[in-house]
Amino acid sequence: VQLQASGGGLVQAGGSLRLSCAASGGIFSRSLMGWYRQAPGKQRELVASITTAGRSTYADFVKGRFTISKDNAKNTVYLEMNSLKPEDTGVYYCKADPAYGPNYWGQGTQVTVSS
Repeated sequence: VQLQASGGGLVQAGGSLRLSCAASGGIFSRSLMGWYRQAPGKQRELVASITTAGRSTYADFVKGRFTISKDNAKNTVYLEMNSLKPEDTGVYYCKADPAYGPNYWGQGTQVTVSS
């Protein structure tokens, strides 16, 4: 199983980025998929998640700004991030949480929002 995250970068406040996470190894269709982030000196926190049925949930601090979605044919989950703020800076990780078996994490992609 592999999770390959991409799409991070440097953006000015108010800008947008789209993260992607491609899953291999047959886990995507049976997993809750999530995006987490970790800022320097802080704990990793949940940003958004999407169930196998397509139901999404969001942390309060991104509601109305971020959108999680997935493409089952491509085994890929996305995180569309709009109206970015400097406090959104951090390493963003995708996670696969299958109905059974261990969880899997992607390698992380850096998002930096300048003020």
